[in-house]
Amino acid sequence: MNNSTIGASVSMSSLQQRLDIIAENIANMDTDGYKSKEGSFEDVLTRVQQQSKDYDQPGRSMPLGFNIGFGVRVPKVTSDWEQGTPKETGNPTDLALQGNGLFGVQVNGATAYTRQGNFHFTPDTANPDNMMLVDNTGNPVLNTQGKPLTVPKNVSAAIDEKGRVLTKTSESAPAKVAGTIMIVEPISKSALQAVDGNFYMLAGGVTPQQAFVQRAAGEASEVGVRSGYLERSNVDLSKEMTEALQIQRIYQLTARALSSSDQMLGLANNMRG
Repeated sequence: MNNSTIGASVSMSSLQQRLDIIAENIANMDTDGYKSKEGSFEDVLTRVQQQSKDYDQPGRSMPLGFNIGFGVRVPKVTSDWEQGTPKETGNPTDLALQGNGLFGVQVNGATAYTRQGNFHFTPDTANPDNMMLVDNTGNPVLNTQGKPLTVPKNVSAAIDEKGRVLTKTSESAPAKVAGTIMIVEPISKSALQAVDGNFYMLAGGVTPQQAFVQRAAGEASEVGVRSGYLERSNVDLSKEMTEALQIQRIYQLTARALSSSDQMLGLANNMRG
């Protein structure tokens, strides 16, 4: 294959990957707590094609040789962590985070992290006398000790701005702290990797001590919790549609370049035959 064929085929694959990212963002536009994904392009490889000394004519200001590229690729996919707009739901177990924080939940026996805070209480199968706080797919929400957060049955519960679950047995009874929701503050978003279900997991080889801010006992957190609210997705539909149109136009141009290259190869083969 010649250089134009290689560059066009490699670029078309990367453009398709970028379109897939845009499609995923648009599909999750109404997913609470979703962070839009971004992918940038970079050259796969470039080299300088040297020219004959015959091209070095008097008055030429440019050096001999010209750059030849071999297409572009998407080196990595990143998340845009800009905070989404809060929406009021009136449900006291719907939670929105203000600031750089993530809720801790248990997914398939492992700890995962999310900004999606549409929680509710459900009967605890391990202890019939308790109710467990779970997310919208039934995954247990963890407390600061890394265990599922539970409250006694037949109590009223509320969640304050620090993520503490307060329970009362009656209106006149004093509130008791049944537990505190695990809320972590990432030091670097590169320590986390996105997984299915709008969750994030620790990247390979990264420990919680390396990934999250470690605060001393009693030290105030910079992350706040708003009860009765959910954080909307931060996907900008107009931006995503504009980028989709641009990528489609580039894809069409690259496909035409591939087709022209194929025609030239066909002409060369016919002439040789």
